[in-house]
Amino acid sequence: MVSRSTPQFLRSHGLQPKISKISILNSLSSLRTLSFYAYSDHPFTSSSSSSSSSPSSPQSVVRTICGLVCESYYQHTHLRQSPPKLNLNVKIESLTHEQATTIIASLADEAGSMVALSFFYWAIGFDKFRHFMRLYIVCVMSLIANENLVRAHEVIQCMVENFAEIGRFKEAADMVIELQNQGLMLSTRTLNSVVGIASRMSLAEYAENMFEEMRQRGVSPDSCSYKSMVVGYCKIGRILEADRWLSEMLERGFVVDNATFTLIISTFCENGFTNRAVWFFERIIKMGFKPNLINFTTLIHGLCKRGSVKQAFDMLEEMVRKGWKPNVYTHTTLIDGLCKKGWTEKAFRLFLKLVRSDNYKPNVHTYTAMISGYCKEDKMNRAEMLLNKMKEQGLVPNTNTYTTLIDGHSKAGNFERAYELMDIMATEGFAPNIYTYNAVMDGLCKKGRLSEAYKLIKKGFHHGLQADRVTYTILISEHCKKGDTKEALVFFNKMVKVGLQPDMYSYTTLIASFCRQKKMKESEKLFEDAIKNCLVPTKETYTSMICGYCRDGNITLATKFFQRMGDHGCVPDGITYCALISGLCKENKLDEACRLYNIMIDKGMSPCEVTRLTLAYEYCKNDNSFTAMAILERLERKQWIRTVNTLVRKLCNEKKVGMAALFFNKLVDKDRNVDHITLAAFTTACYESNKYALVSDLTQRVSKGIG
Repeated sequence: MVSRSTPQFLRSHGLQPKISKISILNSLSSLRTLSFYAYSDHPFTSSSSSSSSSPSSPQSVVRTICGLVCESYYQHTHLRQSPPKLNLNVKIESLTHEQATTIIASLADEAGSMVALSFFYWAIGFDKFRHFMRLYIVCVMSLIANENLVRAHEVIQCMVENFAEIGRFKEAADMVIELQNQGLMLSTRTLNSVVGIASRMSLAEYAENMFEEMRQRGVSPDSCSYKSMVVGYCKIGRILEADRWLSEMLERGFVVDNATFTLIISTFCENGFTNRAVWFFERIIKMGFKPNLINFTTLIHGLCKRGSVKQAFDMLEEMVRKGWKPNVYTHTTLIDGLCKKGWTEKAFRLFLKLVRSDNYKPNVHTYTAMISGYCKEDKMNRAEMLLNKMKEQGLVPNTNTYTTLIDGHSKAGNFERAYELMDIMATEGFAPNIYTYNAVMDGLCKKGRLSEAYKLIKKGFHHGLQADRVTYTILISEHCKKGDTKEALVFFNKMVKVGLQPDMYSYTTLIASFCRQKKMKESEKLFEDAIKNCLVPTKETYTSMICGYCRDGNITLATKFFQRMGDHGCVPDGITYCALISGLCKENKLDEACRLYNIMIDKGMSPCEVTRLTLAYEYCKNDNSFTAMAILERLERKQWIRTVNTLVRKLCNEKKVGMAALFFNKLVDKDRNVDHITLAAFTTACYESNKYALVSDLTQRVSKGIG
């Protein structure tokens, strides 16, 4: 909470705390080193008083400057500036801080608050006085004494703004509260200024404390107050807090402006809260807000980014119904969304609509989005065709355009063309950036050309580029694929050392690699480090840990991590379930494995063949063919036939001929096209076990045309 009493702080600025407004003003009389007498139009031009002091004395300097201020002020009053800008022929170096404060106090007493305010603004135009706290305080108290409260608040806001420039914002904000303790009634506008600056500086928690201070001191927050809180939390990406303040704002009937509206929608969508953004959009329209083209386009962009392209087109229709015509940016967003979904031909039809339009033509970003779509589908000829078409239209491809095309060629393994495009970029004045190098390097790594990737990135470093998080992640992933966790960890630590915070993907890549090698202590350390760094483990992270523990035979910890998934909003998928089921089977915990198997199917997931076979076979090993049958009966027909065929062969291989015959007969009942490999395996097992009668019965059934 902001301090309500700062006696030591006030003393350090020449004021005594906890005293009345009159006594504060009286204490300022010590700053006035001379008396002023009215003469002519100005109270500071008395010849009698000037003779009592030498020209260079402090009294004379103050008297002279006061006279100059008044003279300049009255010369400019016709300009109706409020206050007018002074033109003083004064050497700022010769004016001390004490003299400046004396001048303000004296001017306020003898010539009025507006004259004093004019000198104040002249003084803070110089670095020498701009961040001198006592100057602001004396000015404020002088204005209060003259009952010019509007200008007093203006000076306070100026103080907070100027001190924020040099990192002394909290000091100035504390003084605002202290000034109320000394008699100044705080206004919503002044405290909004403090809250707004705090939010702008990403000091959201301090802003929240100041907001509460407003409430406790009887100052009513308005829409600007709430807007500052929402914007502040949006800036630092704390969406839940932003949403809390936004909800309270709407409950009180306040409506945001267009700029704030766009920021909220954009921030919510970028952080994965698209549904909430849509809810907010619809709610605020019902409150009477009229969204503009930018607002609609921002939400359409967010929906496309999430992959909700159909919903984005619905929003487009709503936008048109409201009277807004989509522009090239709206269309580019939709084209990009369609391409990301793999609907490139639909995107191209929309692209052609722009080409044929009289009002809007595709721009560089539109072409780049379309090129990216063709690159993702490995249609490089079409992508190259668009590049040429783009140049024919007089559009200049930018770095992102070339990088997109280079990435497509690299993924296709056409590095000769990728290098050629990099050279073209350089000749056209677009030096390849780290993203360009990452694209080629990633392609080289995926094709097993690691040494060439190293040479390429070294070339980039030679040209002044610095590795980013993606660069390190590519190298970490490549070494993890090769099982070289030692080298992968070296790059991981280098990334941290240069100040790049690894993301969850980097952590998960390393965790998965260590888990494959059953190095669970290393995996656990990385997992906990990620959480300490405020990263959220993904479904893949948890699945890797569960697989690792199952490989290591630690089914207890595997189950524990499975149960922890919900803590981070992760929902286990088929791979997660199958990993744990296999681990439980290895530990002969078949009932628990069967329970998970049934949950999995109830949720509409399809167990992989290894899982369904392993579970059924483990029950067969325990002579529980009835449960094995029940497990398999829940499968679709094709899956059942395939699994039973494999199970029969496995049972035959283990000399469990009787049980194999039981499943084989079920198989023949269900599938008239008997698998010949399964038949051969069963026949061989029967002969080796002297079970001739089983072979005879089966042969008889097959010979009747069933098989």
